[in-house]
Amino acid sequence: MAVVLRSLHFLILVYVSYIPLALTQDVNQFIYNGFHDQANVRLDGIAEIHSNGLLQLTNLSRQEVGRAFCHFPMKFNTTSSDLTSSLSFSTNFVFAIVPEVKNLGGHDISFTISPSRDFSHALLNRYLGLFNNSNNGLSTNHILAIELDTVSDPEFGDITMNHVGIDVNGMKSVASAPAMYFSNKEGKNINLDLMSGNPMHLWIDYDEAEKLLNVTLAPTTIPKPNRPLLSTHIDLSQILLESMYVGFSSATGTLASDHYILGWSFNKSGPSQSLGVSSLPPLPRERKRKDKPSLMIMTVLIAVTLVLITVIGAAYILRRKKYEEIREDWEEEYGPHRFSYKNLHKATKGFKDTELLGEGGFGKVYIGTLRSSNVQIAVKRISHDSKQGMKEFVAEIISMGRMRHRNLVQLLGYCRRRGELLLVYDYMPNGSLDRFLYSNEKTNLNWVQRFRIIKGVASGLLYLHEEWEQVVLHRDVKASNVLLDAGLNGRLGDFGLAKLYDHGTNPQTTRVVGTVGYLAPELTRTGRATTCSDVYAFGAFLLEVACGRRPIELQAEGLLEQVFLVDWVTECCRRGAILDTSDPRLEGNYVVEEMEMVLKLGLFCSHAIPACRPSMKQVVQFLDGDADLRELPYYSAYFGAFTSNESSDFMSVPFSQASAPSMSSTDSILRGGR
Repeated sequence: MAVVLRSLHFLILVYVSYIPLALTQDVNQFIYNGFHDQANVRLDGIAEIHSNGLLQLTNLSRQEVGRAFCHFPMKFNTTSSDLTSSLSFSTNFVFAIVPEVKNLGGHDISFTISPSRDFSHALLNRYLGLFNNSNNGLSTNHILAIELDTVSDPEFGDITMNHVGIDVNGMKSVASAPAMYFSNKEGKNINLDLMSGNPMHLWIDYDEAEKLLNVTLAPTTIPKPNRPLLSTHIDLSQILLESMYVGFSSATGTLASDHYILGWSFNKSGPSQSLGVSSLPPLPRERKRKDKPSLMIMTVLIAVTLVLITVIGAAYILRRKKYEEIREDWEEEYGPHRFSYKNLHKATKGFKDTELLGEGGFGKVYIGTLRSSNVQIAVKRISHDSKQGMKEFVAEIISMGRMRHRNLVQLLGYCRRRGELLLVYDYMPNGSLDRFLYSNEKTNLNWVQRFRIIKGVASGLLYLHEEWEQVVLHRDVKASNVLLDAGLNGRLGDFGLAKLYDHGTNPQTTRVVGTVGYLAPELTRTGRATTCSDVYAFGAFLLEVACGRRPIELQAEGLLEQVFLVDWVTECCRRGAILDTSDPRLEGNYVVEEMEMVLKLGLFCSHAIPACRPSMKQVVQFLDGDADLRELPYYSAYFGAFTSNESSDFMSVPFSQASAPSMSSTDSILRGGR
């Protein structure tokens, strides 16, 4: 009977002693003030627990790994209403890193939360014994690691060889900081040397509500600092799974360190318990350190250094060649207006086709974003001969860069590289006007928007001709060179062909440039561009916007006969049906007086005789309603030149019966014919 009672008493004691452990596991919390045989920790690799309770992850063996994880998984990310389903957790532990050679350790300790304890696929040393080169950085890893790193690896973006980092699914830290702690007493940060061999205390706290992860470091001689070393917003619900293991992983490389864990506290439902630092197991006696690396280590280090210098030198030379630019002494005065090719290359993602906005006869245009200011730009690449007039050309570009007008695309600067010139403009998000006029997309501009664009371009052209410090001939006014900003306001752009000259002097250009359909007839004879030739192109632009047709079109598909827009509008005007030329897509929704005025003004600007065209100042007055077309001194003569009436009858010719000069009748006019 006594034996039975003693057996029953023993079973009761065992059951009662098991209850706290079970409860502890149920609420996912534990504390180890030193590790002993009964510690619920699974060891892997070269990890071992000393007789005094000290957990040693790695020793001075090279290319080895040591791990220690809890036997049972924790409940982290689940839809259950159970309190243990919260992602919040708190842990703190005391560790020590004792390097084989002073100031030369290898590699790291990491506190790790992982869905598995199986890391058979992992590489050693630089991968913490957690990852390999194929799965490093994959979101399918579902691993969170807080690393205590004593090796600087540029591939992983390490900031120093003495830092603390937060790693998600790979070796590249999402946040890191040099090892230091905040002194509550002194009110400042104080550096710590992770490889000092002294025990140090690390706290890791995650608040699910704020999605905030705090990491705090300090010597074991002081309480927890008021300020964490790292404080990072991170959503662990996207990383952690329902069942996760917590523990430590460490690895050695060519050099080695003793990595120790002296004590560990973890809580999945509140703040982790404080460790009894004074009762933690002591570190082994300090062994006699090697003051100098062995000959083999020195040889390896020297070889690695030489290889790195060679690789870095070659990369530097190739990089300089990649971004090489043309720079001459005279460009120093234009410094603020010159962009580096490197910045433009990065802004446009290497001028990829995905960033291409458009392509024309003078080059390609790319969208880009300047990283320094996060400003979007348009970069036009055009070929050039750096030996012929480049100084004068760049001078004109810089001069135009000083122009400021709400209806001009701002030219920001330039860059020269090898056989090309890059012009940098403000980016216009709605592209060019011709896309709205002719594309098959369901994009259309109503009359209010078109009339506002016409007035804006006229205002910008007036600024170029009369209001800026020099006269600027644009020489390529057309719908494709009118860009629309976010508010669909028209801005005249593409100054690649523009020329400047002083007020009161004659332009020196004699080379015919521009686009067929917008070229004034006198350009084909003299080659001399003037403000009048810009007005002629603006006249073609007016008809283009109002009619929704290009200045020159094929009469029918497959036929070579061309139809000139100005001829067609003239003929309709003669028949008294000028409004029939309005864009059918407008469906008659326009202000009749404005439409008629724009069409007539387009014909006036298209006059074959330059002196008979209005100036841009007069054009703006007509568009603003401050003047009437009939007030022009040559109003009647303009139409009389295309009728059989005598000069004395010019004033009696109604507008509806008149005709504007066409491109096909230019030669007759120049010879004095009617």
